[in-house]
Amino acid sequence: MTQLSEKKQAIVTNLKEKSVLKQKVYDRTLEAFCTMKEILRNFAREGNGRLGSIDPRIRLEFTDRSKFDAQLKVAGDMLFFSMHSNIFQFDREHPAWKTPYIQKNRYNAYSGIIYIYNFLFDSFRYSRFDDLGYLIARIFINHENQYFVEGKRQKGMVFANYGNEELSSEALENIIATAVQYSLEFDLLVPPYDTVKIATVGQLEAKIQHSRVITGKRLGFQFNSDDVLITGTH
Repeated sequence: MTQLSEKKQAIVTNLKEKSVLKQKVYDRTLEAFCTMKEILRNFAREGNGRLGSIDPRIRLEFTDRSKFDAQLKVAGDMLFFSMHSNIFQFDREHPAWKTPYIQKNRYNAYSGIIYIYNFLFDSFRYSRFDDLGYLIARIFINHENQYFVEGKRQKGMVFANYGNEELSSEALENIIATAVQYSLEFDLLVPPYDTVKIATVGQLEAKIQHSRVITGKRLGFQFNSDDVLITGTH
C-alpha cells in the first residue's frame, strides 16, 4: 500500500470511528439538553404555584431561546443554560484520564458540554452589555450517557466513579436546583472603593441614559473556584 493509500485509509477509519462517535455524543448531549428544558419549564411552573399570589417581580420565568440556549429568571437573577454544539476531549492533564472508565476506552473521554451561567436580570433589562456573568456549573456527557459535573456546590458521587451511572432526569433536576439555590445565595457585593473611584464622562453619560455602569456579583473581587468539585450529581 502506498503512502497516499495509507492516508486515505486513515481518513476513512477516522470517519468510521471518531466522527461517528462524536455524532453519538452530540445526540446524547442534545437529548439531555431537551430534557433539561422541560425540567426548567416545570420547575418554573411548580415554583410559581408554591409562591402563590406574591410580588410578581420574584416569580420564575422560563424562556426557550433557541436550540442550544434557554434561560430561567429567578427574582433578580438570570440563569442561562447553554449547550455547546461541538464535542470535546479532555486535555492530557485532566484527572478523567486516570479513571478506569477512560483507561479502558479512550473514546469515553469525548464529551458534550452544557454550561450554566448566572447573570443579573437588570443587566438585560437595562442593556448593560458590559456586565459580568459567572459560570456556576458545566455538565459533561459522553456517548454512553455517562456524565459528571463541575460546579458550585454540585456534590454527589466521587469523580473516580465516572462511568458507573447514566445521566437521568432526576440528576438533571438536582443539578438545576443546586444551581438556582447557589445563585440566590451568591449575593451582589459592594465593589471595592478603588475599582469605582474614577469614572469617565462617557461612563456617567451611559449610566444616565442606559444604566450601563459595569456590574457583577463579584466585580472587583476574586471569584474563586474553591468549591468547584469534579463530581457526578444524583
